[in-house]
Amino acid sequence: MQVFEQVESEVRSYCRNWPTVFTTAKGSRITDERGRSYIDFFAGAGSLNYGHNHPAMKEALLAYLAEDNVVHTLDTYSAAKRSFLESFRDLVLAPRNLDYKVQFPGPAGNNAVEAALKLARKYTGRETVVSFTNGFHGMTLGALAVTGNSMKRGGAGVPLNNAATMPYDNYMDGRTPDFLWLRSLLEDPGSGLDRPAAVIVETVQGEGGVNVASEAWLRGLEQVCREHDLLFIVDDIQMGCGRTGPFFSFERAGITPDIVTLSKSLSGMGLPFALTLMKPHLDVWEPGEHNGTFRGFAPAFVTAQAALETFWRDDDLTAAVDDRADWLDGELKGIAESHPELGISTRGRGLARGLVFTDPAHAGQVCAEAFANGLLMETSGAEDEVVKLLPPLTTTRDDFEEGIGIAREAVAVIAKEAEVAKEAEAKEAA
Repeated sequence: MQVFEQVESEVRSYCRNWPTVFTTAKGSRITDERGRSYIDFFAGAGSLNYGHNHPAMKEALLAYLAEDNVVHTLDTYSAAKRSFLESFRDLVLAPRNLDYKVQFPGPAGNNAVEAALKLARKYTGRETVVSFTNGFHGMTLGALAVTGNSMKRGGAGVPLNNAATMPYDNYMDGRTPDFLWLRSLLEDPGSGLDRPAAVIVETVQGEGGVNVASEAWLRGLEQVCREHDLLFIVDDIQMGCGRTGPFFSFERAGITPDIVTLSKSLSGMGLPFALTLMKPHLDVWEPGEHNGTFRGFAPAFVTAQAALETFWRDDDLTAAVDDRADWLDGELKGIAESHPELGISTRGRGLARGLVFTDPAHAGQVCAEAFANGLLMETSGAEDEVVKLLPPLTTTRDDFEEGIGIAREAVAVIAKEAEVAKEAEAKEAA
């Protein structure tokens, strides 16, 4: 692996926790060049909701490429784009009574967020965007300005302006009524808060620590936006495409955002693809006012359409996610209850779940132990105190049970090591 250390930038991160060279993958498993198979509870940070190399998407892609169909199209019309738009309209928007125009902002989630922020400011003529504690929206400058993590913000190297941070649901541990602070600032002419253009929020904060906003809180936030004429943006990049059950993570809250950002699992098999959805009256762009070279990546249109046709013609996937989520929630609570000395708690929604450790170091140790035994998980949260689980939505029961078994054993090992360390410290103190 010397070439990676010699040639690749020090910015690389995931590989430091998983020091092996991966080669092949199928479903919920990924194999390295030594032939070792790992259960993947990371799923490309939520980019592989349907697993690795799902046959429906792979076959559609191979057939498309075999016929010398157009691959790069900028924003010109193509048969692949037309087919995707028709399927997205008929299978996603229409059944949910959602009336959105679709913008192809570029290949990644940060492109979708930048377009959303830029559009909100253009439409309202205002500059400030309200975001929330522990939120994460991307690594480009506009997205970083509405991101909470201080390490990521520090990498910008310039001031991050035109944003205001408010407490996310339960950030104040229930001591302050929902939106009292935000409402007060919006209503007080002496608050110093410039009238915002928009509010941007994740319904579940993945990178922020699997923090879950209640449906009531989300409805309350939408109401505040309506009262004060603020555009309501939901960042559904990691939690959309079925991660919490329904296609959009906000559906069960009964809210209708003005703007929605999608990416990650949108293409179905990990190809770069992102959308910014907007209510029709917000589509005030001039032609070419927001553009990019890789807006029309036709292979992603093809695999995305295959994903929609395979999984979203009915509610079967949503029902399966709900069922697996209930089981996973119970298993994680069992792990936490088995080790009260570690002070573990659980949280999450759908198949985005977290084990929260009182000592942040334990979360990283659990992930390292799990990797050594064939399971991929990552940490999240402000102090990396959460073991985050994002398994593919299509994970089989056998793989789930094996993966959770590895996670359970990893926690037990770390609990034992913590106990031995505590006893050693006590002897030394005596």
